[in-house]
Amino acid sequence: MARVYNFSAGPSMLPESVLKKAAEEMLDYQGTGQSVMEMSHRSKAYDKIIKDAEALLREVMNIPDNYKVLFLQGGGSTQFAMVALNLMNKNNKADYIVTGQWAKKALAEAQRYGDAVAVASSADKTFTYIPKTDRSMFREDADYVYICLNNTIYGTVYHELPDTGDIPLVADISSCIVSEPLDVSKFGLLFAGAQKNMSGAGVTIVIVREDLIGNAMDITPTMLNYKTHADADSLYNTPPCYAIYVAKLVLEWIKNEVGGLDKMKERNEKKAKLLYDFLDSSELFKGTVVPEDRSLMNVPFVTGDADLDAKFVKESTEAGFVNLKGHRTVGGMRASIYNAMPYEGVEKLVEFMKDFEAKNK
Repeated sequence: MARVYNFSAGPSMLPESVLKKAAEEMLDYQGTGQSVMEMSHRSKAYDKIIKDAEALLREVMNIPDNYKVLFLQGGGSTQFAMVALNLMNKNNKADYIVTGQWAKKALAEAQRYGDAVAVASSADKTFTYIPKTDRSMFREDADYVYICLNNTIYGTVYHELPDTGDIPLVADISSCIVSEPLDVSKFGLLFAGAQKNMSGAGVTIVIVREDLIGNAMDITPTMLNYKTHADADSLYNTPPCYAIYVAKLVLEWIKNEVGGLDKMKERNEKKAKLLYDFLDSSELFKGTVVPEDRSLMNVPFVTGDADLDAKFVKESTEAGFVNLKGHRTVGGMRASIYNAMPYEGVEKLVEFMKDFEAKNK
C-alpha cells in the first residue's frame, strides 16, 4: 500500500529515511544481535545511543554548556506539574500567558502548588492571536513566566518573545522543537513532547538552565525532581530507549540530510507559504489565525459550513490526505506540516483543495 500524507498534529509522520534506517536496524543494531527495543539501558551500546542523541541535540540547537538536557517520560502534560514543583520555589508565584488549551492546562496544574496567574490571554477571540505583553505586566517577584511557544490546536506562534527581564522564561516547544533556530539562552527552561517533530511518542525533552535545578518543593516526588534525572544523566530509571534512539536518527537527518536548522526553517517557510497563500486567495477556505501570528507548523482553516468541512475531511481522507480534521475544541480542519512533511505533500494538498473548491462553490 502507498504511504499516505499524514497531517496529524501528533504523533506525526517521520522522515522516510529515518523509518528505513530504524527498520534496517530492528533485528540487529550495529552488530549487537539485538534490537534497541530489547537492549539494556545500562549496556555500552545503549549508553552510546543516549549520549550521541544528547550531543546531536546540543549541536543542532546550539545549546549552551550551562544547560542540562534531560530525556524524560510523561509527555508535555507531566511537565505542567514538574515546572511548577521545581521552579515556583522562591516566592511561590508564577505568571502565565494563556494562548491555548495547553497553556490553560499548564496554568491550572501550577495553581495546585502556588500563586499562578494568567497575566494575559487570547481566549476572548478563541486563541486566534498572541496577546501583546510588556515587562510591566509581569510581577517582579514571579519565579518564572510561562508560554506555549507554538500552539498546536490554534495555529499561533510567538515571533517575538515576551520581555521578562531577569525572570526566567519557560516555554513549551512541543510542536516547534528543531523546526527553526531558537536562542536557548533566552529561556530558563524549554520542554517538548518529541512525537511531533523529533521522534515517536514516549520521550519528553527538557532543556533546563543548571541554576534552576536543585530547589524543588519538599513535596516533589523523586521522579518529578529535575535533579534526580540531571544527576543520573537521564538514566535514573529505564528511559524510553527506543524513542530516544529514533530521536537520534531524526537529529542525524536534520544535521546531515537537511543541513541544520537554518535550512530546516527555509523548508518549513516554503511549505507554509504555499498553503497560506492559497488560503488567502481562496473563496471557499480561510485561515483562522491573524496573519502576523501564524505558525509554520500547524495551519487551521475552515469553509464556514460544518457540513462542508465534514465532506472535505471525508473526501481528503479517501484521497490519501489523513488526519486533517481540526481539534474537537475548534472544529474545521488543521494541516500540521511538521519537519518531515515533504513540500510535495503540501503541494498535492493544495491541488486537492483547489479541486474541491471548484466542485463545491
